[in-house]
Amino acid sequence: MRLTFIFLLLFSLQSAFGQQNDTIKAGSWADSVYNSLNEDERIGQLIVTRLSSIDMKTMKITFLNKQVMDYVKKYNVGSICIFQGSPTLQAGMINELKKAAKTPILFSIDGEWGLGQRILDSVMPLPKQMMLGAVKDSQLIYQYGKVVAAQCKRMGIQMNYAPVMDVNNNPNNPIINDRSFGENKYKVASYGMEYIKGLQDNGVMACAKHFPGHGDVDVDSHLDLPVIKKSMEQIDALELYPFKMAFKQNVSSVMIAHLFIPTIDSTKNKPTSLSSNAIQDLLRSKLKYNGLTITDGLEMQGVKKAYPNGEASVRSLMAGNDLLCLPDSLPMVVEKIKSAIQQNLLTWGDIEWHCKRVLMAKYKYVLPYNDTINQQQLTADLNKDVPAIRKSIATNAITLLSNKDQDFFPLHLHKNKHKLVYVSIGMDTANELAKQLIAEYNADVYYFPLGKKNADSIKMKLNSIVATGKNVIIGIHQIQRAPINNFSMSKEVVNFVTALQRQTNSITFLFGNAYAAKNWCDARNFVVCYEDDAIVQTVALEMLKGKLPYSGTLPVSVCEKYPFGYGICK
Repeated sequence: MRLTFIFLLLFSLQSAFGQQNDTIKAGSWADSVYNSLNEDERIGQLIVTRLSSIDMKTMKITFLNKQVMDYVKKYNVGSICIFQGSPTLQAGMINELKKAAKTPILFSIDGEWGLGQRILDSVMPLPKQMMLGAVKDSQLIYQYGKVVAAQCKRMGIQMNYAPVMDVNNNPNNPIINDRSFGENKYKVASYGMEYIKGLQDNGVMACAKHFPGHGDVDVDSHLDLPVIKKSMEQIDALELYPFKMAFKQNVSSVMIAHLFIPTIDSTKNKPTSLSSNAIQDLLRSKLKYNGLTITDGLEMQGVKKAYPNGEASVRSLMAGNDLLCLPDSLPMVVEKIKSAIQQNLLTWGDIEWHCKRVLMAKYKYVLPYNDTINQQQLTADLNKDVPAIRKSIATNAITLLSNKDQDFFPLHLHKNKHKLVYVSIGMDTANELAKQLIAEYNADVYYFPLGKKNADSIKMKLNSIVATGKNVIIGIHQIQRAPINNFSMSKEVVNFVTALQRQTNSITFLFGNAYAAKNWCDARNFVVCYEDDAIVQTVALEMLKGKLPYSGTLPVSVCEKYPFGYGICK
């Protein structure tokens, strides 16, 4: 027993010494690099610039690689955020930028549900955090983070702006919503920590966002400044809880939200991202967080509207942030910061402090993973682990809310051959579920779009389906993620589904946001699937056949009948 204790003591001392030695080496490297930079380059290390942009109306992508290359050569820009473009195109640009950089660049991505969130042309997305919140086994979230880390490393990305640690306690939240693990602070904290470990255990910086908590708003901070009118006691008890747990997990960075919270800083129109009360007093002094802080995007109207033309960048540094995410024109921002130093609003000591913190993070996360990206089989490598984790999440997340009619538990082939109707809401062609139902059950398929329909045509279609006397499977597809306009569903659609549920022997599958289930809380047989893709549809059909059990639980409250944590396991 004594020998075991001595061994453990020596091991812990050796580990502590090793960590201390690494810190000394990182500090020495940061000092050396800092001393080699001129003033503009030191400021440049604090800036995150984008590599591409997209016009959301036309979906036209503009690549900014030539402009970014100029920033690298002139300002030694410290961080670059990856957005749109094929993997090979992105890899080629990243490799060229790496070659030109005086100081290793920190490449980042806003990839909450993997690289497929941004590289849409060829990389499959992973499920969003709401679906993860329906899973009981938190180890699946660790595996999810591990898959995302592998994607990042294969793509030469060292930092992912994930996970979302916001507690989505407002169902009408237009910007967080299904990006959150749910409405329960303990689940958000627990699952967020697993995601963080999955990333950081595998060499990728995580970023807890959006501090101090963006879940209880009904305004999109991309468009305006949301206001949260809560007491400090309320915020501390709910919104801050997951962040406190993330800090205990030693999350490498935290993103500061653009929120107006008078109880934290009552200065009119001052976002938390520009508030020393939020960053220096609350985050640093009270919560003892010592990792990197990064602003939410400084191009967002939530901050830019009141602080235009680079003013937000200056005030972000004055508030105590380390990294400025996607500010206005980089040359203008550099000049604004130097002017602020001349006016004694900032000091070169401030720049040194933040710059060295960024450099020390690069020592740990960039230097070991800064090789040239091998472009061969790149897309295949980014996708190779995605189908398995998507299937695993679907198998554990799909949630049964109601099972009144045993015809569907399970659905028997011999009883339902030629006796099944599939009503595909939101579709006009056969998706994977429709194809399988046609092939295996010879099902009749009816398509019904989400928009408004003529009342007479709705009645005719309803009567036609009811007249078949067959069992009916209803699939709700292609609904909008955000709750605006009832997830893009017209009243006619909602009423049509309700009429089908009442007048036929039916089961409803919602392939979308769980909050949309509020429209059909009286359905006799109801399943929430959270996402809408071929894998989820296939898993849902396997459950319908009885080949897989239902095991998910709701991560949010849908209605009084179906609160958080509800789910029939069968």
